Amino acid sequence: MANIPNVKLNDGQFMPQIGLGLWKVEDAQADSIITQALDAGYRSLDGAAIYRNEMGLGKAIQNSLLPREELYITTKLWNDDQAEARKAFTQSMDKLKLKYLDLYLIHWPAPRKETYVQAWKTLIELKKEGLVKSIGVSNFQVEHLKRIMDETGVVPAINQIELHPQFQQKELRDFHTQCQIQTESWSPLGQGKILENFVIKTIGKKYGKTSAQVILKWHLQNQFVVIPKSVTPSRIKENINVFDFNLDADDLAKINELDSAAGRIGPNPMTADF
Repeated sequence: MANIPNVKLNDGQFMPQIGLGLWKVEDAQADSIITQALDAGYRSLDGAAIYRNEMGLGKAIQNSLLPREELYITTKLWNDDQAEARKAFTQSMDKLKLKYLDLYLIHWPAPRKETYVQAWKTLIELKKEGLVKSIGVSNFQVEHLKRIMDETGVVPAINQIELHPQFQQKELRDFHTQCQIQTESWSPLGQGKILENFVIKTIGKKYGKTSAQVILKWHLQNQFVVIPKSVTPSRIKENINVFDFNLDADDLAKINELDSAAGRIGPNPMTADF
């Protein structure tokens, strides 16, 4: 079983560096998939209200024989609920059947709604009340981060962003480092679009590893938290079997060169307003 390292967040809490992403996992199959992941050694599970699988996630947690304190559970506040964040949080917790949450994130800034600062203030309250151990954001850009910090004085523990070798967001990551915000990567494998990349495959052959394992190791060696998503048992195990090798400096440099301004796959947070 993989011995997953933890990262220390700016609030003093610890978080597993690799977890299972639950985007596009059907609620009905979530229990089975999560159980397989827990058996493989995963302890961090990344959900969201908009994924509509919080009930399945909650069922898997309840069915697990693992102590609650060994699990790290994340969910996210959806854009339409930012003005009523406490109500949305309570609904998520009812579905998850949890007394506390390890990490609660604002899913997108949705800047035109003008409610993400209000939502952030509610998350701060939830943390003070002990209902959430850590609070953070997702898909926030520098101007969004600056605004919530300037208006509340509270720095997010995490910013979960699209991040993979062809879209590396270095400027945003540098700001994270400056503010001690942990970078967490969603779509860390570029939704499979870069698994056939010649550079990645060549590095994989060097270590006897798959392209996915090489990319995940790149994330880990850059000190990112990473949440690959899979519903395939063999790939769930493969994605966590990345702690028996290290990429050398030359490999890391070659992967860094794959970055592209046109590499974004998901929506642009500056204009996305769904």
